[in-house]
Amino acid sequence: MTDPTTINSTTATPATTGSMTNALTGGSTLGKDDFLKLLVGQLQHQDPMEPSSDTEFIGQMAQFSALEQQTNTAASTSDIAEQLGRSGALGLIGKTVTYLDAAGATHTGAVQQVDIGKDGNATLTVDGAPGIDAGSVTQVK
Repeated sequence: MTDPTTINSTTATPATTGSMTNALTGGSTLGKDDFLKLLVGQLQHQDPMEPSSDTEFIGQMAQFSALEQQTNTAASTSDIAEQLGRSGALGLIGKTVTYLDAAGATHTGAVQQVDIGKDGNATLTVDGAPGIDAGSVTQVK
């Protein structure tokens, strides 16, 4: 790991050094906002007599763009997965399912209704018993 007081040979001020150290050693991954803050901090504190090269700056902007695209792709994939989960739950209507209740007991019955909550989680009504988590289904016939 590089010295937290330097970023690409640019000296940071004591005020920014602490935040950079926290960002780099905090145990979590850096996101696009953190990357942009580091880039802006680098530009603000670079030596005017020895500015960064154009190719270095373009490379950093390309990295930021790639990071932003990755973040957007991950968010889209998450949305698609949620939609597929809801579609799968809706496909259970009229099917006979086996599920585990909160106590771990096995029950079997026909799905009469599927409710999608505000959080996107599906609950089933099986043979008149509402509020059964779709994730507790162990078998579909």
